[in-house]
Amino acid sequence: MGKAGVVTNDVEKRWRDPGAFRAAVRYAVAVVAAAGVALVVYAVSKGVLAAVLVPGILFAGGLGAFIRTYQVWRAEGTWPIWQGAGWFLFALFLVSLPVAGTALTAP
Repeated sequence: MGKAGVVTNDVEKRWRDPGAFRAAVRYAVAVVAAAGVALVVYAVSKGVLAAVLVPGILFAGGLGAFIRTYQVWRAEGTWPIWQGAGWFLFALFLVSLPVAGTALTAP
């Protein structure tokens, strides 16, 4: 029970919001594309900075998605869509960490 006897439903089970879904997918695809460009630059140049940028871009993108999650939650919108985008980008961040590790340990 919330204040003054009002029952609050923190998570609405009807998460169908095509506009929010499209926005989250566009955001995630843009972040992954930017990380892909950094990966190609690393593959061509073998530079440490390009290698560190790959997980850095994905981490920053995931953080941005979580910030957007909070903003949508505050506006009482369909926030789980953005949370999913954030976790997806964080998972890719973890998968991409060996790229930076390989570059940092290379002779």
